[in-house]
Amino acid sequence: MNIVIDARMSDEQRRAALYAGSVFVYSPRKASLELCEFARQLIREAFPGLDPETAQRDMPVERYASILEQLKPKFIHHPESKRLIRDLLREVGCDETTTYFDVPRMRTSTSDGYLTTGIAYAFHPHRDTWYSAPLCQVNWWMPIYDVEANNVMAFHPQYWDRSISNTSAVYDYQRWTQTSRFNAAQHIGKDTRVQPHAEVQVAMVPDMRVVMPVAGFMMFSAAQLHSSVPNTSGRTRFSIDFRTANVEDAIAARGAANRDSRCTGTALTDFLRVSDLEHIPQNVLDMYMPGHPQAVVEA
Repeated sequence: MNIVIDARMSDEQRRAALYAGSVFVYSPRKASLELCEFARQLIREAFPGLDPETAQRDMPVERYASILEQLKPKFIHHPESKRLIRDLLREVGCDETTTYFDVPRMRTSTSDGYLTTGIAYAFHPHRDTWYSAPLCQVNWWMPIYDVEANNVMAFHPQYWDRSISNTSAVYDYQRWTQTSRFNAAQHIGKDTRVQPHAEVQVAMVPDMRVVMPVAGFMMFSAAQLHSSVPNTSGRTRFSIDFRTANVEDAIAARGAANRDSRCTGTALTDFLRVSDLEHIPQNVLDMYMPGHPQAVVEA
């Protein structure tokens, strides 16, 4: 796995490198700084009079989950979030007529096991392609507050070109959105929603962790195996992530190799074109509804 810092190359070249396993890291930009400050504004309003990074110490977990239940959708669906994502994509050279994005999510990783299910889900090792993400999907991630190595995410690059036995065949994105997507806050203590997971023990070390400044951001392929690092920092980590897909790559079935993803349905139904917020054409969605158009090539 190559880590590429502040690359100067075309988006086409960057996507090809991402599909080959590289991770791109960028210093803060105008739009990413504005996006993080907007997120901080909403977070401050949600936790009045408290330090949001330590607020978990001041309330029962049920109250904390109820605050996140209001805060996160407010950020996700706010027009300002979409505007700033579109500005960022333009800043880094994405073609606004062929690039589509999904709405940005605000993520929280509380410290010391306070809340690791439901609306603050701590992700086990997984590829997003197990969750009906297309193999041309690019994931974007940025911290809202300062982070450190013990509260970020971990990559497991030894599995980039290795297949992992998993339960992705039981997952269908459209079924998930109908039955499980909107009840995350109800899962406190135990998360009973059906989600893909590895059927074998995944070696958690060695791993690779990228620690960035606030509003710095990274891009990586949806086929990268990654997981939530158990947060032992004493502070809640707040971050933003969103995803992009180039429609020309989707039509041509370009992307990372499909090592082990057998899910059905497609997350592409949520994506919006940068230029005008139009959805991906139905004929493209139809290519992905039965599952990945790229056959599994185990290694």
